[in-house]
Amino acid sequence: MVKAKYQSVLDLGEKLNIQNGDVQVNGDKLEIRGTAATPHDKNMLWDEIKRVGGENPSDLMADIAVADDSVYARHTVQSGESLSLIAKHYYGDPMKYKQVFAANSGLLDNPDVIHPGQELVIPNL
Repeated sequence: MVKAKYQSVLDLGEKLNIQNGDVQVNGDKLEIRGTAATPHDKNMLWDEIKRVGGENPSDLMADIAVADDSVYARHTVQSGESLSLIAKHYYGDPMKYKQVFAANSGLLDNPDVIHPGQELVIPNL
């Protein structure tokens, strides 16, 4: 029953390719462990946990580590994106495009020119 309640969290974990994942049902409590690639992936999991179980769920224990906390996320540019759209997605503020540009100065020469397929670092702010 509790596993079914949190199925969307488990599905998201698969989509995010959580490493060393372990899911156990212990009585009426679900225990989830694993390693997310970046802090952004970990935050996405916690957001889904809170959406399903509330701010402090009593029927779930999650221990999610982060493999690489030197960056907030890694982002592959899609057609039609701009640095300001990417900044808005990750930070909620399109003006943070300057920080994204600075973090990728070895790859980008102009903040107005990015190409689909480029792998960008989204910095911790």
